[in-house]
This record gives sequence, structure tokens and C-alpha cells, in this order.
Amino acid sequence: MDLIDEEYQIGGIAVSKLAEEFGLPLFVYDTVKIAGQYNKLVSSFKVPKLEIHYACKALSNLSILKYVRSLGAGLDAVSINEVKLGLLAGFAPEDIIFTPNCVSIEEIEEGMRLGVKLNIDDLEALEYMGMYHPDQAICIRINPHLMAGGHEKISVGHIDSKFGISIHQLPLIARLVKTLKIKIEGVHMHTGSDILDVEIFSRAAEILFNVADLFDDLKYIDFGSGFKVKYKAEDYDTDIVAFGKVFSKKFNDYCQRSGKELTLMFEPGKFLVSEAGYFLVSTNLVKQTTSTLFAGVDSGFNHLIRPMFYDAYHEIINVTNPSGQPRIYNVVGYICETDTFAYDRKISEVREKDILCFKNAGAYCYMMSSNYNSRCRPAEVLVHEGQAHLIRRRETLDDLLSTQTDPKIF
Repeated sequence: MDLIDEEYQIGGIAVSKLAEEFGLPLFVYDTVKIAGQYNKLVSSFKVPKLEIHYACKALSNLSILKYVRSLGAGLDAVSINEVKLGLLAGFAPEDIIFTPNCVSIEEIEEGMRLGVKLNIDDLEALEYMGMYHPDQAICIRINPHLMAGGHEKISVGHIDSKFGISIHQLPLIARLVKTLKIKIEGVHMHTGSDILDVEIFSRAAEILFNVADLFDDLKYIDFGSGFKVKYKAEDYDTDIVAFGKVFSKKFNDYCQRSGKELTLMFEPGKFLVSEAGYFLVSTNLVKQTTSTLFAGVDSGFNHLIRPMFYDAYHEIINVTNPSGQPRIYNVVGYICETDTFAYDRKISEVREKDILCFKNAGAYCYMMSSNYNSRCRPAEVLVHEGQAHLIRRRETLDDLLSTQTDPKIF
């Protein structure tokens, strides 16, 4: 987002124009930022074979999937419907890696029928595959028991996590694979989000290299993702260039040492789309109480739950009044719950009908939205090459009623 002549623009289009054309609240995504993040990631790793699989749980709109595919990415899917969305978006089955968790065997079977790569993260499913599908090549997800940075809810590699097969169960994995002649084509880990400490990631890599030593026919090692992005100017983020330099050497050394020609894989979601997204809302009222100045907007945690769920920080800009005198606000929503987006936030003076913009709204924002309080979800717009495209229309009351039935009993 750029401020040009006192007017905020996204991809060269005035925010006020986007609001007028598509209405508010509104999610807007800029393809320039997505491409920049993707190209930065790809250029940071110097290895013979690299694959980037977009973690589509971050933002799975079909237009986003098609655009990411056009950049050269594969797909990381965690549900059978994400797999199907990926296929509809044009991804080849072999370019989709399916990593379900706590799902039924039927869902795993369906993924196998669709021809995608399977990433197994529990011993029971591993044994099942060996018993009933011994010819099916699979990947194994390992839990390295290392705590990544960030909020406890986004760290998934620790000992109490439900994700992956414990590294301490490696002897049992080895016995099952040998006894049932299971074909292991890949090993995988994902420690969680907001990784800053390269040393932690390097330790996890060494653990995964030790696992890789067990399987002679391995084709790839998938290190998940978790690269941190900035949410405010003074934030730290993952220095992906420095990380890529260190990690490329580590990976290349392992391949040379083991004699294996492996593909290095990552599964970024937030890293690719977070900073590309903006959430635009309108101010319903400004309310002064005995202790607090509230800016109440036409949204709530039904549209953007991350601040309430993860204590996530989203920078908030008054688009309409960029030069206004800053004041301190609690920015709150219209849900009949405590839905505070920000406490004691310094923002240019907010007035009724001013447009506020939440930055970093590309990842896990629309995707975690709901119809709580019988509110409708916003529209989504993609800005590409100077043009704004509607990629999801705004919901209506008819949409909320469309799945309800009337049994005619009252």
C-alpha cells in the first residue's frame, strides 16, 4: 500500500475507488507482493532441485491458487477439499502434497485415488498403508519436538503437539517400514510459524537428516515452513536470504554425504500472502466512554479473528484521513461479544464513515471467517497488473439460508 498525494493506493488503485466499486468490508490482495515473496524465496536457495508448495490453508480462493500455480509453485493441502480445490485450479496431482491430520482412513483413501502425494502423520495410518497399499509411495511427517517461535497456538513441533509421528518412535517407524515393505519417498516436518532462530531450524534439519538416512529410495525432504513476516515496522522477520545461504549449504552437504539426489521442499503460506492482503472496513461510530475512546467498525471477529484468537497485531491505518491528528483508540467490532481488534492504538483521527485498513490480512483472515451473529462474509478482490478483479462476491442473507431446510413441523 502506497500513500501518493495524500491518497492510499493498492497496486496503483485508490483505496477509496475500491471501496466505492466493491463496498465494505472488503478483502483486497495484491499479486505484486505475492510474486515478490515467491521470487525472493526461490532465489534464496541454491540447490539442484527446489520445490515450493503453497500452503493453501492460508488463503484458498481459486484465483489465488491459479495465480500461485502460474508462478511455478506446487500445493500443500491439509484436507480433501483443499486437494480438490487445487485440482480445480489446475495443479497436477503429483504437484499436490496432502498432509491430513486426525482424518478418517476414507479421506486418505480418497486422496490416494486422486493421485496426490500422501504425507502420513500417525503410526496407525502408516501401518494401514503398509497392510493394504504396500505399493503406494508415501511421505512421513516427523515431530522433532522443538518449539518454534511465536504464539503457542502456532507452534506445532513440540512434544505435546498432535502433529506428526514422534521422533522418539523412529525405531517403530523403521520396523513397520521394513516389515511391511512400505515405500517411503519423502520425509517431512513442520515446527510451526514465526521462525526467527535459524539454529532451531538447523537442529530440526539435522533430526530430519537422521530420519532420511533410514530410507534408501528417498526422493525429497520437506521442511514445511513457518518463515516470519513483519506485522509492524519495528518487527523482526526471517532473513530469508541469509537463511537460504546457510540452509542450502547444509542441505547440499547432506546430499553429498549421503549420496542421495534429493529435492528440497518448503510449504510457505503466510510468507507468500500475508503482506499481500488488506482488510478495509468502514467506521460506524466514534464513542467516548469514561475511560476509553472507541472506534467501532462494520466488522468483527466474524471476519478477522486473529487478534482475538492469536493476540495477533495488525497495523491499522486511517485511509480517509492520513494527515489527521493522531489519537489513541480501541478499535472494536459490531459483534455481540468482546471483539477488540486493537487496544490503545495510535491512529490518525477517526471520524464516522472513515475507511480503516488492516494490513497483513492475506493469511488466515478470510479463511477463518464465519457467519457468527448471522453476519455475511465480505467480498474478495484481486489487484493484478493495475486492474481490480472480484474473486468472491459478498454473501447475502440468501446464502446464509441456502443450506437450511424447513421440515414443515411447526
